[in-house]
Amino acid sequence: MFSVGDKVVYPMHGAGIIEAIEEKEILGAIKKYYIMKMPIGEMKVMIPLDNVQEIGLREIIDEEGVSQVFHVLRQHHAAITSNWNRRYRMNMEKIKSGNIFEVAEVVRNLMIREREKGLSTGERKMLESAKQILLSELVLAKGVDEEQMLDILNEVFEHQKE
Repeated sequence: MFSVGDKVVYPMHGAGIIEAIEEKEILGAIKKYYIMKMPIGEMKVMIPLDNVQEIGLREIIDEEGVSQVFHVLRQHHAAITSNWNRRYRMNMEKIKSGNIFEVAEVVRNLMIREREKGLSTGERKMLESAKQILLSELVLAKGVDEEQMLDILNEVFEHQKE
């Protein structure tokens, strides 16, 4: 169980801070919800407490985890299938997992693919979504603002080209 003020990750949405735990009546059922504020976009999300396990809500990474994310981003990608449909499904599974290291792999691989061959509209949207998820967790884990983290990530991506 998480508490108000905890920094958590909601897979497919990104990281945020639990602002409140409230009871709400929705469709005639009264349930408790975490009210989570996302640092990017100022969005708020309601997460039912009874679904936390299935959803995969977890704490954000620590400083060591941040280092591992940057290590993943700096690696050269492994051979990836040229079949668009298979590649898209594989990347979507990684994003849905909520595992920040797998999300970092998706970002890295799609950034490299974009540079080398270009991306379809679907993969470009996936890249933007994965970047936002990655960015939201890194912002909270490092305690910096979005602009600072974007500068750091852009620097990593520039070095990746070399």
